[in-house]
Amino acid sequence: MTQNELMFEVKSWIMEAADQIKEKLKGTILVEEKSNRHDLVTNVDKETEEFLVSKIRSHYPDDKIIGEEGLGDKVESTDGRIWIIDPIDGTLNFVKQQENFCIMIGIFEDGKPTLGFIYDVIKDEFAYGGKETGVFLNGDKLSPVENLGLQEGLIGTNSIMFAKDILNTQKVGFEAVGVRTFGCAGLDFLSVIRGKQVAYLSNLSPWDFAAGVALGEPLGLVNSKLDGEPYDILGERQYFVVATQKTYDDIFKF
Repeated sequence: MTQNELMFEVKSWIMEAADQIKEKLKGTILVEEKSNRHDLVTNVDKETEEFLVSKIRSHYPDDKIIGEEGLGDKVESTDGRIWIIDPIDGTLNFVKQQENFCIMIGIFEDGKPTLGFIYDVIKDEFAYGGKETGVFLNGDKLSPVENLGLQEGLIGTNSIMFAKDILNTQKVGFEAVGVRTFGCAGLDFLSVIRGKQVAYLSNLSPWDFAAGVALGEPLGLVNSKLDGEPYDILGERQYFVVATQKTYDDIFKF
């Protein structure tokens, strides 16, 4: 199977999952706290991950899976193909707003990003693709992102990081034109790959950034931990940045 064929196959699975989510929003949502009252999980998160994992296992049984809700594998090596799933990114928004959430999948082969998928379920905005296929938004191929500096654009960030000025986030924000917070990593990545923001800084797990990395790199965006070290798809939460090259360089001047 070519990368293009795989891309459209996975896209169809995500659309099917999204239809299921929209139906479930009409019923009762069961909500549980994970680490605290700001960190929620619902029956829909779990059921969506179960659906996507079942699709991958039935079609690609030798592949490895990392899922936010724990239905994947214990992955200790980046060898081979790894699927990294966030069934509902922005669960707090999903529960409280019934919008501003995404389905995200990133596919890596031997540690390198090959395909990414971010779908804003309610707004019906779907970014998908990778280095080999090109990156698309609702069927339109995206051009490389304009390489603007920090003073020329908006940035997205995590509200707690900004409030506490973790890793100079306030200084970076005050240098930018302005700061935006969506409460959903997928929406911030969509903004950066569309050129609506010049950077996104947050504290993310691999399922929060894997899809965005696969989509952003072919468009000229730069990703790393906020200490300049490479991101780790097998690691725990990490302070992460995606930006244009000029903005990335500006951020590391602080």
